[in-house]
Amino acid sequence: MKLYAFIAAFAVFAGIHAQDKMPYKLFDKYGTATSYKKLVKAATATDVVLFGEHHDNSVVHWLELELTKDLAEKKDLVLGAEMIEADNQKELDQYLKGEISQTAFDSTARLWNNYKTDYKPLVDFAKGKHFDFIATNVPRRYASKVYKGGFESLDGLSAEEKKWIAPLPIAYDAALPGYVKMLEMSGGHGGDNLPKAQALKDATMAYFIAQHLKPDIVFVHYNGTYHSENFEGINWYLKKAKPGIKIVSIATVSQKDIDKPEKEYLNLADFILVVDEDVTKTY
Repeated sequence: MKLYAFIAAFAVFAGIHAQDKMPYKLFDKYGTATSYKKLVKAATATDVVLFGEHHDNSVVHWLELELTKDLAEKKDLVLGAEMIEADNQKELDQYLKGEISQTAFDSTARLWNNYKTDYKPLVDFAKGKHFDFIATNVPRRYASKVYKGGFESLDGLSAEEKKWIAPLPIAYDAALPGYVKMLEMSGGHGGDNLPKAQALKDATMAYFIAQHLKPDIVFVHYNGTYHSENFEGINWYLKKAKPGIKIVSIATVSQKDIDKPEKEYLNLADFILVVDEDVTKTY
């Protein structure tokens, strides 16, 4: 009877477990299932966390905030994001210090349309904790200049404008797989300048992260997953600027079946965040 009861109980448990609905699962770079606890542990012991996101994914934005909160219980942090451009740092600092209201921040900074739902919680968390929040991305008009005229189009910028981009000349390796793939995906549209514009963004984000590294503080950076996948992009520029830097990268992918990342997604990052493709989009 005891054996029968055990088998029956196990069957009930297995049935309940099989019916669990999870919006995401975490894996290491090899595709082996891992845990949120291990992610927090790894992130606590690094210099930089590169959280590669899908900009419209509600679960990813929730997890970004939760990871940031949990890390803040263990370490002091500096936060930074692709979603705010470097020439808006003054307005961002004014908001963080309480010198201007959210309304004033909205009207003076070029904030993304989904800022209030997806990024304001991160900025407000930094404000409440008195953490620095760094606007790391290149002003989009300069990325547009590179797309149209290559890196040489930046040479005529004023000294003030050059403060908002990585120092010139921009290091660039056209053979990096991510940039090669970008050209392939675009069908050649934009020519060689398309990945160069991407590289300008990567280089600038890495530059501002490197400028704000502090001993025993973790810099948590939020960026589109393509900017840090395959340990390239921001990773590549950070390692050139700071040899020996410790980086934990997270790549986001979306699938119908979240039980195992598809083969093409292996080795994208230290942690692969597999999100159910039916998760609600924020825009």
